[in-house]
Amino acid sequence: MKDPKIVSEVLASKFTFLRNSETSVPRSLYILTAQLLQHSIISLDDIYLWLTPEDKVMYKECEKAMRDAKEYVRKLQIISINNKEKEEAPEEPENLTEKYNSNQKLGLCEALLLIGDWENAKNLITRLPEHYALSFQPIALALCNLLHYIIEPVYREFCKLGPKIKGKPIPRHENPLSPKQATTFLELRDYAIPMLTTLGASLRFDPVLMYKVIRIAKAALTSYGIESSKSPCPNGDTIYYDILTLLDSTILSSLSYMDCNCCIAEEVWTVLKLYPYQNRYCLYSRWKNETYSLYPDLLRKRGDSEKQIKNIMKRVSKENIKPVGRLIGKLTHCSPGFLFDYILLQIQVYSNLIHPVVDSLKYLTSLSYDVLGFCLVECLANADKKRVKHDSTSISSWLQSLSSFCGAVYKKYIIELTGLLQYVANQLKAQKSLDLLILKEVVQKMAGVEAAEDLTMEQVNAMAGGELLKAEAGYLSQVRNTKKSSLRLKEAMSEHNLAVALCLLMAQQNYCVVYRETQKNHLKLVGKLADQCQDTLVQFGTFLGSSLSVDEYVNKLPTIQSMLLDYHIPNEVAFFLARPMFNHAINIKYDQLRKSDPNYKKLSTNVKNQKYFEAVNEVMEPIHKSIIPLHPVKIWEDISPQFLTTFWSLTMYDLYVPDETYQQVITKTRQQSLATMESSNNNKGKKEQERYVTLVEKLQDEKKKQHEHVEKVMYRLRQEKDSWFLSRSAKSAKNETITRFLQLCLFPRCTFTSIDAVYCAKFVHVIHMLKTPNFSTLLCYDRLFCDVTYSITSCSENEAMRYGRFLYAMLETVMRWHKSKELFDRECANYPGFVTKYRLNNQHADNLDNVGYENYRHVCHKWHYKLAKAMVTCLDSKDYVQIRNSLIILIKIIPFFPVLQKVGQFIEKRIEKVRDEEKNNRQDLFTLSSSYLGLLKQRIMSGHMVKESDFHILVEKEKVMKSHESKNESNSNKHNGEVKEDSIKEKVDKKIKVEDLKVVSRTSQGSQGSGDYNTWERVYKEEPREKHRREEKRDDFEKEREREKRRERKEEKLAKQEERQYRDERYTEISPKDEMRYSSDRQVDRYYDERGGGHYYREVRDEREIGLTGSNNGSSSMGRHSQEPETDRDVKRRKMDSSSLKSSKHEERKLQQQLDYMLEKTDKKERSGKAKEKREKLSDEEKELRKERKLGRKRQDRTEEALQVEMKRRREEEKAAKLSHQNGEIMEPVHQREKHHRSRDLSPYPRERSHDDRMELREKQYPFYRQF
Repeated sequence: MKDPKIVSEVLASKFTFLRNSETSVPRSLYILTAQLLQHSIISLDDIYLWLTPEDKVMYKECEKAMRDAKEYVRKLQIISINNKEKEEAPEEPENLTEKYNSNQKLGLCEALLLIGDWENAKNLITRLPEHYALSFQPIALALCNLLHYIIEPVYREFCKLGPKIKGKPIPRHENPLSPKQATTFLELRDYAIPMLTTLGASLRFDPVLMYKVIRIAKAALTSYGIESSKSPCPNGDTIYYDILTLLDSTILSSLSYMDCNCCIAEEVWTVLKLYPYQNRYCLYSRWKNETYSLYPDLLRKRGDSEKQIKNIMKRVSKENIKPVGRLIGKLTHCSPGFLFDYILLQIQVYSNLIHPVVDSLKYLTSLSYDVLGFCLVECLANADKKRVKHDSTSISSWLQSLSSFCGAVYKKYIIELTGLLQYVANQLKAQKSLDLLILKEVVQKMAGVEAAEDLTMEQVNAMAGGELLKAEAGYLSQVRNTKKSSLRLKEAMSEHNLAVALCLLMAQQNYCVVYRETQKNHLKLVGKLADQCQDTLVQFGTFLGSSLSVDEYVNKLPTIQSMLLDYHIPNEVAFFLARPMFNHAINIKYDQLRKSDPNYKKLSTNVKNQKYFEAVNEVMEPIHKSIIPLHPVKIWEDISPQFLTTFWSLTMYDLYVPDETYQQVITKTRQQSLATMESSNNNKGKKEQERYVTLVEKLQDEKKKQHEHVEKVMYRLRQEKDSWFLSRSAKSAKNETITRFLQLCLFPRCTFTSIDAVYCAKFVHVIHMLKTPNFSTLLCYDRLFCDVTYSITSCSENEAMRYGRFLYAMLETVMRWHKSKELFDRECANYPGFVTKYRLNNQHADNLDNVGYENYRHVCHKWHYKLAKAMVTCLDSKDYVQIRNSLIILIKIIPFFPVLQKVGQFIEKRIEKVRDEEKNNRQDLFTLSSSYLGLLKQRIMSGHMVKESDFHILVEKEKVMKSHESKNESNSNKHNGEVKEDSIKEKVDKKIKVEDLKVVSRTSQGSQGSGDYNTWERVYKEEPREKHRREEKRDDFEKEREREKRRERKEEKLAKQEERQYRDERYTEISPKDEMRYSSDRQVDRYYDERGGGHYYREVRDEREIGLTGSNNGSSSMGRHSQEPETDRDVKRRKMDSSSLKSSKHEERKLQQQLDYMLEKTDKKERSGKAKEKREKLSDEEKELRKERKLGRKRQDRTEEALQVEMKRRREEEKAAKLSHQNGEIMEPVHQREKHHRSRDLSPYPRERSHDDRMELREKQYPFYRQF
């Protein structure tokens, strides 16, 4: 029977007959049909149409199965609140055996696989729905048996077992037309890999075959030289990517069906770990998000697992970590992805679950840990979640919880970090800095390096010591069990070169936060992001410096020139990263120079110091040249590049040895050693005691080495100091130099870290103690303290803490000098930093040019008032940032500010006002203000506040008031061109003062103040003439004075009434700022008359105001107290040009008056507020009575006003009657006036008075109008 159609029709009739009968199709018929197909007697198309069921029926079955699976999962997620309702009956499982036996197409497929006809079987499988045929176990097992036969030679060759293990041999296939066996890895591509890809998740039916496939895959990758995920991808014709396909389509999907099979999960990991994390994470993503949607059974299994994990997470606590951990481990062996999603979701909501969950994950497999790392990155990268809270002022809690979980889980378990670190780097590249919180937590937990800013002063001092002292006393918490995790973190960064990338990206991101995030985010959030970026950068740099060896550090990081020029890193960050490299290079060069000497073991200290200085010059010289192009040329006219690099390259370790901290730690360690020796005598106690003894020896040795190092650094600074500040002129020496120093050195570094803040204050003190030329310590302090308002406003929260610590360290030095005259004389008296007058380079200053102790106390008084003014300005600004920063700084500097009782009381009232206003508004400000208020009250009650008279020398207030009144009368008592007696007396007094100052004027005639000298000499010559004129007119003055008194008595009552009316109509209260502006000259004169002419700031006032040093205002006190100036007229001097120093006493007086005014105004507001509350409490009857009284007073005022107008009109009529017209006619009084004349009638200045009279009276009543 050679006709295929006839054979097909016969077979078709058989299949049709058996379909309608109750009996199933015999297996022999399927085998016969399969053999006919294999030998090509018939084709699949000839017989396929006669087989049942139809394809559309099977497609509908697949769709129904998927819908039922989804409905099943949906019902599992429904929470029923009606317990009375009966639960639905569970679905009866489908009879797969009956379904399989009734399907003739599936039976033929099995027969084809049994005889080894892969081509026809593959053709038949592709006609059926996807994964439908192989979901039946007989077909899947038939294909697995065929795969066993094909891969047997490769498995026996490359996956040899131990000699004692004898594997079961696979016999040869009976059919010679079956696929050929593979003998090499590449031959697997012919049949084995396509069969496995078709098999898919049905590989679960044969775990043995799955093991074989995994081992063959591992052997193939190993043969290509791939030993780890860091190995490069092999070139040429390999099955490297075919194995990835098998993992995706077959192995991982089959693993999802295998419950609690941790062994095969570990076997899968042996292959997966050879691929880089990018390939692995791609596989995990498809496994978690796509694989389960392809198989209905797997979808149902996922629903059941999700229900179980929900029940488990409800029971997680510290008490049941082990049993819960075992349950989680069993679930995650086969399908970890979606289970971890739910666990992470719970952690984001409930942060208290972090530690119990971390501890319960100890039963996971290596594959599960790696999937957990992927799930963390995927969860963090979720774009749908908002990373800031609804108020847009802080980071979302879910991100904070996930970051904390990342740090804890990566420290406790071995999980590859590269994916997480690369994610953070990618976020920084995209200019997103919120995810830096992840890096901060990971470094803190794994390496034990904390980004702590709120350190105590003891900890700050400990951080100035060596590494051993830092570990013992410098960190907030003891670093434990971080050696292995720190090593893993270092390796993860080193292998993929992420250390340098993260450092540079964080340094650049700091500026990006300030200049780009500000436009779209809340200012409070921007400040937090800037602080987070800064803290993480310092933390990360500290970790690299401590974990990497010096050679590794130098080789990995770019040079300082590259960071500054190529990567545009700021100075503070570039030098922070480069300091370990500088020290390493200097030490190497120093050893070379020292060993070059034949007697290097017997070198003296001076020789060692000199060689160290030579090593520093050789290493730092290229750095000096590299920073010159970074700044304008004008800057290098004031400071040298050498000074800039010296400032930025040193640390507290180079300047200061914390001897007290060393001694405290050594004493504590010895006490612990004694306690250990007394408590136990076993071997463990002896080991602890030996460890303590060794620690004490190491600390003492470290202290000794630091002393030697500080001595070398100080020798270097003494050699360099003369070339630090270049003086073009005296003016540049005192003003521009300080400006450059503040701009380029102090301000950028004092807010970088807390240690740097203390370093800046210490460095200023070192410059002063070295007697550095052309550097004014006094002016530096003055510029720092005089106006801190803008510095406070421009700081973030952590920067305000560092700036407060900087001010604390500066005030500590200032108040130490203020407290002891002996200490001041020893450390400041003859130092160039306290010189008030600078000469040219070829001349020297004398003792008269230095600030005395009492004058220095005056300056300190001024600085305290300046700080008080700045703080009050910020507290009254209503701006969140200014109030917060000022409170933070006040808390930091409270040991040294406020010291004055008056200032303390005033600040206390301001803080109370802020606290009351923010009680129900901004809780963080309320907390800060309450905290500071408690500290301030405690300081006040403890008696640390002093009176102003105890702080510095004061003059009696009566003298000040008398001198002020005399000046006001001399300027205002003029009437009709005649001068009163008081003004003449004042003139005589002034001439007497001129006689006292005559000698001083003659000795000061030089290039300065010649015009003033001629003026005083001319006044002196006119004195006899003026005395004679005064005697001749004395009688006239007496008569005029009597007439004036009579007239004033007559008009006294009317003047008072008119004054009140004038105030109502014209007077408006001026602000303190305007009042200070209008009366500043009088206040300044009064203030300095009070303190005498010998005051330091009287000497350094500007030449435009006072001219000669000894003749600035001609007061008698000036003549008594001023020092005689130098008689050498060829000496050219330059006075201090700083505006703050020129008018220190002026500003001090103004500040004091302003505080008095503001206190008075505050009390007035409080009284008015109480009165307002009292008025609000009045009843309606009382309000009516008050209203009637007010109306009565108004009527009375109008009546009095009418009487006054009538009296004034009568006086005008009487006066007009006495006056005659120029032709002899009597002038008629004018009774009818226009409306605009009424305002003149009500004026306090009568119309008959001259302009001078009116001006004189107005100046008496309202002296502040003089400035108009």
